[in-house]
Amino acid sequence: MTYTVVLLHEKDGRYSAIAPALGVASWGHDVPEALAMVAEAIELYLQAMRDDDEAIPADTNTFEVEMGDATDAVIYKVTVGERQEVSVA
Repeated sequence: MTYTVVLLHEKDGRYSAIAPALGVASWGHDVPEALAMVAEAIELYLQAMRDDDEAIPADTNTFEVEMGDATDAVIYKVTVGERQEVSVA
């Protein structure tokens, strides 16, 4: 599954990462860490929803994000879920 993630560069140098469709957020010291942490949070959230037999929400194309003290924002697409190996013959 692929979800939109908003990455905010905070005044203190860290990066906040938010998946608006799910209301899931995390953070990291740099961009790769923030994206990895929010991907893990999304996977755990989706697994909890599956465990509770809840419907998995689709990604959203429209959302609002409060910038707070963030200096800038970037939009990413993060894919989570089972990894499939690709073999080339």
